[in-house]
Amino acid sequence: MKNMRAGALKALFDSEEFENEFHCDAPLGALVSPEGTRFALWAPTAQRVVLYLHTSGHEGWAYAAHELARGERGLWTWETRENLDGVYYGYDVTVDGVTRFIADPYAKACGVNGVRSMVIDLARTNPPGWESDRAPARQSEDIIVEIHVGDFSCDPHSGVPEAYRGKYKALTLEESTLDGRGRHPTCVNYLKRQGFTHVELMPVQDFGSVDEGGHPEAFNWGYDPVNHSVPEGSYSTDPYHGEVRIRELKEAVQALHKNGLRVIMDVVYNHTYRLEGSCLFGAVPWYYYRQRSDGSASNGSGCGSELASERSMCARAILDSVLYWAEEYHIDGFRFDLMGLLDTALMNRIRKELDRRYGEGEKLVFGEPWSGGPSAERPGTQLCHKGHMALLDAQIGAFCDQTRDAVKGGLYDPRSRGFASFGDFNAAWLACCVRGWAGQENPLHPFLVPSQTVSYLSSHDDWTLWDKLVYALHGDRRFAPGREDVLRANRLAAAIAFFCQGRLFMLSGEDFGRTKLGMRNSYNAPLRINRLDWRRSVKFRELASYYRGLIALRKQLPCLCDKSAQARQRLLEVTEITPRAAAVLLDNGGGDSPYARILLAANTGGEACTLSLPEGRWVVLCDGESSFLWQKPRPTAREEGLAPVSMTVFGML
Repeated sequence: MKNMRAGALKALFDSEEFENEFHCDAPLGALVSPEGTRFALWAPTAQRVVLYLHTSGHEGWAYAAHELARGERGLWTWETRENLDGVYYGYDVTVDGVTRFIADPYAKACGVNGVRSMVIDLARTNPPGWESDRAPARQSEDIIVEIHVGDFSCDPHSGVPEAYRGKYKALTLEESTLDGRGRHPTCVNYLKRQGFTHVELMPVQDFGSVDEGGHPEAFNWGYDPVNHSVPEGSYSTDPYHGEVRIRELKEAVQALHKNGLRVIMDVVYNHTYRLEGSCLFGAVPWYYYRQRSDGSASNGSGCGSELASERSMCARAILDSVLYWAEEYHIDGFRFDLMGLLDTALMNRIRKELDRRYGEGEKLVFGEPWSGGPSAERPGTQLCHKGHMALLDAQIGAFCDQTRDAVKGGLYDPRSRGFASFGDFNAAWLACCVRGWAGQENPLHPFLVPSQTVSYLSSHDDWTLWDKLVYALHGDRRFAPGREDVLRANRLAAAIAFFCQGRLFMLSGEDFGRTKLGMRNSYNAPLRINRLDWRRSVKFRELASYYRGLIALRKQLPCLCDKSAQARQRLLEVTEITPRAAAVLLDNGGGDSPYARILLAANTGGEACTLSLPEGRWVVLCDGESSFLWQKPRPTAREEGLAPVSMTVFGML
């Protein structure tokens, strides 16, 4: 294998012969046991591997060096009877005469910025009561809110002590209030009140785009992984000691569980922060990365590289990492960044193994069914893009960009309009949104069952819902809070999304008009752009209350909570009322709901109109002003008025 060019390595690594000879199922990483410590690295193309031991994660020279012995299937090992818990380490790996110092690709702990790995006895990182930590019971519906650890609590008005702002520790606080004055809930306290069931943490895998020991105002979304199975250190109170980030993330998960919230990780297994500087590349140059035919790096991620998930040891690394997070950190679900770059066989294996260990569907699995550019996957590989949903387990979900764009307007033009902002509308589109775009044979409508659909309007990507509506309705950057037309549009958009089948997902702060001052891509913008302004939760408390009512109502409606293959058959009838208004009739049977049928009536026009209700006893559960009418349902007349830019929901007794 010596001196092989990158193009020849591609052919070698894609060959069945290489996989048969070198696939390895032995334990990897630094393993501590009563018998001592064992180091194991998979590096089949290496000529020499040297282990260096350090007392610090970032300072000084190694105090010891040990040659690893090569064994079968490309495995290199070194063992000692010493317990090296707390020792930092790294490897010199020599391939084709080039020696690279790397961290351990299978590390579970590291020093600052992930340069050196750390031997860790994970039992000593468990907070008190960790063994009895359990996820809260699943509710009738999964309603997911996406948060970024760094921007969620960094607002000075968040009521979070300064030392905990932007840290895992902020997620352990149960009773935070605006400015600490005890009236208006913030952070986890606010999420509890709203009724969310799941918190999705934007990347907390160790990433390279923020200096963990640097300026506290440094910000990045974190889609630049360095160590896939180690928590990010900039969110810890001490990034220099590898055990701290582990314990504090566990404390955060434990606290969220205690407060009735399940925890989803936004995981990034499609690329690494750097290519040649990564531990994966240094261990086995090019093996973990897809290559074009000329041997250069494929860049389907748009970040310079993409992982070759179809190669068996790359697939193993990803699967092992997912299972490790689920087991060691009690993570309840996984959102896969650019899932469209991972192959369907691997994703189905992940789903199957999580089901085997924890029960069918217990852990949520979903992702983005697209990539950041063209991929050079091996011929015959089926990637997890929208056209391949039929190849995926029904319990693997994907974001539905059709509903997103139909409701709020196109992705690339801030002034494009959707249902909520006087854009194109028709009854058939509304029905497709309600059904989660499931059951369509057209390849543009790929979802087979609602369990595959994640309906949403906004995430960290692109404009916030509020900013998009302001642009669409006013075409400027003046994001004044008092615009009633924007508030009406926001309520209509939310109502449509919350009455779609599938699972519900939203960006934190969407429910109180979150703004990034018109910036579309804020991945590395200053905190003043990205931070959640908790004062808006008071300024827009009526909007927040509207979302809260929608969440509570949705949980009561079997026609929306049903994720089965039969759920799409609940849509009984679609009626056009006017060119800008339509009603969708749903069978709401099953469960404890008193309403046999639900009628969703959306008026997206600027004028009121009249709806003739079907035969039966109907009550109003929600309209464009209040989502809590279901608490004291009002009987209807035969003819009901629909206010402009509003959704009205009726239940049949």
